[in-house]
Amino acid sequence: MSDRNKVVLILVTAPDVQVAEGLARRLVEERLVACVNILPGLRSIYRWQGEVEDSAEALLLLKARRVDVPEISERVRALHPYQTPEVIATEIVDGLADYLDWIGAETERE
Repeated sequence: MSDRNKVVLILVTAPDVQVAEGLARRLVEERLVACVNILPGLRSIYRWQGEVEDSAEALLLLKARRVDVPEISERVRALHPYQTPEVIATEIVDGLADYLDWIGAETERE
């Protein structure tokens, strides 16, 4: 697999399923990501602005090319209601070759 076709799994949290669905649809329509899984019912406990918060959220699992992570991060920032949205990418080191190729094909924009 060439560097251009390396794929990543990106984690993004959203305040609810509706926001998650809107983000997912936009990112797929714009061909920045090939697929998004939305997991409702997430509970996050975190420190924000000096306070410990406890929030219901939804988790998005984005599948994309590594090369697109900076653009995806900026797009999520622009579309997301949070001041500092979570965008964490981890490289996929192995998987079904046909699936990984599909991710590359569905996100090719040039």
